[in-house]
Amino acid sequence: MKAFVIGNAALDETVAVEDFPRPGASIFGRALSQDLGGKGVNQAVAMARTGLPCRLVAAVGQDARGREIAARLAAEPLAAQLVSLPGVVTDNSIIVMAVHGENAVITTRDAASAMTPEQAVAALDSAVAGDLLVMQGNLGADTTRAALQAARARGMRTALNPSPLQDYVRVLWPLVDCAFVNEDEAALLGGAEALRDQGVSQVVLTLGARGAVLLRGGDRIEVPAQPCEVVDTTGAGDCFMAVALASSALRGVALDARALRHAAAASAWTVGRAGTVSAFPDSERMRAILAGD
Repeated sequence: MKAFVIGNAALDETVAVEDFPRPGASIFGRALSQDLGGKGVNQAVAMARTGLPCRLVAAVGQDARGREIAARLAAEPLAAQLVSLPGVVTDNSIIVMAVHGENAVITTRDAASAMTPEQAVAALDSAVAGDLLVMQGNLGADTTRAALQAARARGMRTALNPSPLQDYVRVLWPLVDCAFVNEDEAALLGGAEALRDQGVSQVVLTLGARGAVLLRGGDRIEVPAQPCEVVDTTGAGDCFMAVALASSALRGVALDARALRHAAAASAWTVGRAGTVSAFPDSERMRAILAGD
């Protein structure tokens, strides 16, 4: 099995603050890191570090930020297919992290929203039945729908994390085999069970420090979070989703409790470190995590 991740690519700039500012306030902050990021990149890198063959497809501009993303991705064990768009600014994220561990993320999507349906579908030319398509909420409605439809036509499995949540996602669930949502997203979408009613066969509800729940068939499988010191939660959800999917794919099984335990271990490692991709477990530690029960 191969994984195809179609999503966004960005550079993350993280600033630490005492607390989130009130409207109109000017406050001091401390620069923590500049890191590779974007939900598409996050999920693809984490998947690739597990050993699952992975192709990332993302749009960037023809600028210094786009070139830096390409250079950083070249060091990762994945195939990066960056669609270089003239006249478009490469996306970036500003992450404001408070001392209590919570963060707020502001992400631009000029490049992500400029990817066309034709470019997304063409990225699946080498995919075969049984391969996996992973998507998020950064791309435009037509592009996301076209990629999911093309994946279904090829007999691929599909997984979607609808963050950042856009209204168009509500009509996509019949094209999705597996959904990953947090509590807020689930509430806005009518609840995790509502996604099951719309055709999603597996729903993973992430609960932060309270762990995660897998709804599959008539089963409700609860897995606790792993205790850890919280330093930076950026990218932890992306790491969780990627490792859960990779764990099950590498073992040739549907999502199960073991996959969620592996994901919990990887995300605990991530939140204990500052940064985004640089905070993810490296390939050696990923192998150790996946060897566990």
